[in-house]
Amino acid sequence: MSDFSIFNIKPLDVVDIILVAFIFYQLYVLIKGTIAANIVIGMVVVYILYWVVLELHMKLLTAILSRFVEVGLIAIIVVFQQEIRRFLLLVGKNASLQRNKAWWQYFFGKAEAEKNNYARIKPIIDACKNLKQTRTGALIVFAKYYDEQFYQNSGEVIDAKISKRLLESIFQKTSPLHDGAVVISENKIKSASCILPLTDKTDLPPQFGLRHRAGIGVTESNEATAVIVSEETGEISYAKQGRVKMNISFAELEKLLNKDFL
Repeated sequence: MSDFSIFNIKPLDVVDIILVAFIFYQLYVLIKGTIAANIVIGMVVVYILYWVVLELHMKLLTAILSRFVEVGLIAIIVVFQQEIRRFLLLVGKNASLQRNKAWWQYFFGKAEAEKNNYARIKPIIDACKNLKQTRTGALIVFAKYYDEQFYQNSGEVIDAKISKRLLESIFQKTSPLHDGAVVISENKIKSASCILPLTDKTDLPPQFGLRHRAGIGVTESNEATAVIVSEETGEISYAKQGRVKMNISFAELEKLLNKDFL
């Protein structure tokens, strides 16, 4: 019989290993397919090269590379500030009361909650149907926490009741507000013509333009989801946590909004 006592592994050590593995996995998910992934590879290469030249006693290269190694932690914070923000948002989201409220509704009174929610999302779905039919490009962001400084600085304040006609009129090509995103929060159209940060992902489909990249980008840096209507094809996409579902049906859109637009 094998004796594992020499490893002196305790239950807390197992929990420790699992937590570290989980954190590294979440970090991998956050940077996968982004420029940050290439930066990580570059940093690893620099560190390996440093240890190699150090062992070979190559003094000049060691002195140069040691400067990079010494500022390693500061460099990581500066280079990966966007990913660190997304990671903290992920942690906060899972611990938030809003999340607990959603779980409570899931187990108790889910059907009633979805019924009440449908009245709120119906104007949005109806507007998307018309936008798809007319191939009118649109970007609608659903923000759980409305950051006035983030959204209003680049757009126009609306603060109006959600309606099908208002959404359609905003995205008409002749409208001065059509070029940008509409932000919906607290059951209101809060602002329009908002310029959003673009995603750094490099593995997106070639047909994705600025509207799709902005829709994905805002869900990476904020607690938000986004509906994107393609101007070229009328295809509807749904972005959440930096990921995008393409060519979704209106039944899928209703299900997704019922889940996320609370």
